Amino acid sequence: MLIDTHAHLYLEQFDEDRDEMLQRAKQQGVGKFYLPNIDSSSVERMLSMEAQYPGECFAMMGLHPCSVKEDYKNELSLVEKWLDERPFAAVGEIGTDLYWDKAYIEEQKTVFQIQAGWAKALKLPIVIHCRDSMDLTIELVQQGQDGRLKGIFHCFGGTLEQAKAIIDLGFYLGIGGVLTYKKSGLDTVLPQIPMEHLVLETDSPYLAPMPFRGKRNESAYIRHIAEKLAEVKSTSLEEVERVTTENAGKIFGAKN
Repeated sequence: MLIDTHAHLYLEQFDEDRDEMLQRAKQQGVGKFYLPNIDSSSVERMLSMEAQYPGECFAMMGLHPCSVKEDYKNELSLVEKWLDERPFAAVGEIGTDLYWDKAYIEEQKTVFQIQAGWAKALKLPIVIHCRDSMDLTIELVQQGQDGRLKGIFHCFGGTLEQAKAIIDLGFYLGIGGVLTYKKSGLDTVLPQIPMEHLVLETDSPYLAPMPFRGKRNESAYIRHIAEKLAEVKSTSLEEVERVTTENAGKIFGAKN
């Protein structure tokens, strides 16, 4: 079984063919789908999808860094309310983003630290977004790591040094469609990283792998990512499938 550890399948881009999209994924061997939250606007859709596909779709709860604005305290209070109310697979996606807007970076750091603290208290993994801010985010995790933080650096596209720093923190690297892009550099980094530190993801509907780049991504395409990972790691697709699925189980637990 393949596991998509990061997919926004509840978004409106899938409203016309969500059932068919999931069937295509299952036909490609994908058995579980982890749904990261964005902010208050996405909660209802995400939880509705989880309820519609029990045992297959698993919701996370968190505030995405791009949604950290003037009203972040209100958004955070909603995240806290939901985390108190019911179980979630992880706190996510949380982190920092210097690509879209640098105006709220101090607030992003504060919000990340607060949510990481909740994850520790609840013994949940965190799923981290860090676009154009990987070194900053690694530093934040280092500051907060007391042995209780665990999770995934989602959409990893960094250097070997950054990969090693993340692994040293006890975190996994989320490998997605970027691996299939010619200039990603991951084809030289990942051969030096043991498979035991990697999980697969799509980030659907974003970042579709080759040959679908520029089109809507979907969970079925995770097989293309797995095949590329097998190629760069000089191993079999079956080994990629086995190890990455085991890794996802270690992160999210047998219940999820």
